[in-house]
Amino acid sequence: MALNDSEVGLEVILAMNQMLELTPSHVTPKPLEATVMTPWDVALCVSGALICCENAIVVATIFSSPSLRAPMFLLIGSLAWADFLAGVGLLLHFLSRRCVYSEALELGSVGLLVSALSASVFSLLGITLDRFLSLHRALTYGSRRTHTQTRCALAVGWTLAALQGALPAMGWNCLHDGESCSVLRPLTRVHLATLCGGFLLTLALMLQLNARICRVVLRHSHQIALQRHTLPSARTHTRRRVHTLALILATFASCWVPFALYGLLADGSSPALYTYATLVPVTGNSLLNPLIYAYRNTHIQRVLRQACCCCLPNTPNKNTHTPSDV
Repeated sequence: MALNDSEVGLEVILAMNQMLELTPSHVTPKPLEATVMTPWDVALCVSGALICCENAIVVATIFSSPSLRAPMFLLIGSLAWADFLAGVGLLLHFLSRRCVYSEALELGSVGLLVSALSASVFSLLGITLDRFLSLHRALTYGSRRTHTQTRCALAVGWTLAALQGALPAMGWNCLHDGESCSVLRPLTRVHLATLCGGFLLTLALMLQLNARICRVVLRHSHQIALQRHTLPSARTHTRRRVHTLALILATFASCWVPFALYGLLADGSSPALYTYATLVPVTGNSLLNPLIYAYRNTHIQRVLRQACCCCLPNTPNKNTHTPSDV
């Protein structure tokens, strides 16, 4: 029996209503751009996994060894933990963009990245300041007061970093306002500009502190060389230390400055390729930090050898701070 047009239209409407009822209202449709996999996404995902593995070893080494409790090791542990969380944030952001799209997961992953990277930069500033104070206050450095000050500074830094990361989830985001988006969605342009400005200020402070450190090292080395009559060899050793400081600072600046400048000047309409190209070096900094600050340290190397080989005697070294180790 043939159906007239009104009956066919009614059946279509009923079928559509049934399909809508079967679709959960809380599921957000996946955006088209999240379905395209790019080599940059794979690079960020792999970087996140490597960052987690590399920094997890440092965190476990420092916080499981009673001999690594000097302020320097607290700061290195804070840096490793921040970079570890940054790796977790990269993995979660990859999942939110390419696998299980969810606004809550996207806000959470970006917030974790902001908090972790802010804490990482703050820890790097703390390590530089620690190196500076260890040279200017060699006699009083290592006292209980210094330990307390270091813990309080880390608590303040992590609190500020957590607040920065919580802002997108608290409503300061551009999920429903594309015109205010920055190059790193869902951060707004004002929020990202604040973060980039804070980084450039931190870089300026690190430059000033490292310049003072170099002057102190050169002056002390020259005085020791005059007393021991070993001026040529002392100059060579001092030059190496200065070059090491310059290389560390140059690595940090080269990883962060491109993204900081791009974040200040660009907006959400800029090509995603430029965002990836400036963001990958930032993740590279989290990969290099353990190699520069942790695995080069002789005390951490000793603890790692003990854990791996179980052959060296467990004799804590009271001289737990050597500025040249960092």
